[in-house]
Amino acid sequence: MTKTSNVSETRLLLSRNLRKYREAAKISQEELADISGLHRTYVSSVERGERNISIDNIERLANALNLKPSILLESDR
Repeated sequence: MTKTSNVSETRLLLSRNLRKYREAAKISQEELADISGLHRTYVSSVERGERNISIDNIERLANALNLKPSILLESDR
C-alpha cells in the first residue's frame, strides 16, 4: 500500500496543481516556501500529497504564486 492510497482526490489535485504552477513560475520549493512564509519541507510534503493543509496555507501558497486560491483546486478535466 502506498502512502497516497488513502489520500483524497482533492488533496492530490492540490498537490499536482501546486507543483505545476510552481514549476511554471520557475521557482524552487525553497523559493516558494520563502515567499509564502512556510517551511521548505512543508511545501515539499504538500506537493507529495502528504499534508491535509488549511485554507489559510492554500491562500499563502496561491498568493506567493500570484494566483487565486481556487485555481489550486481546479481540475483540468
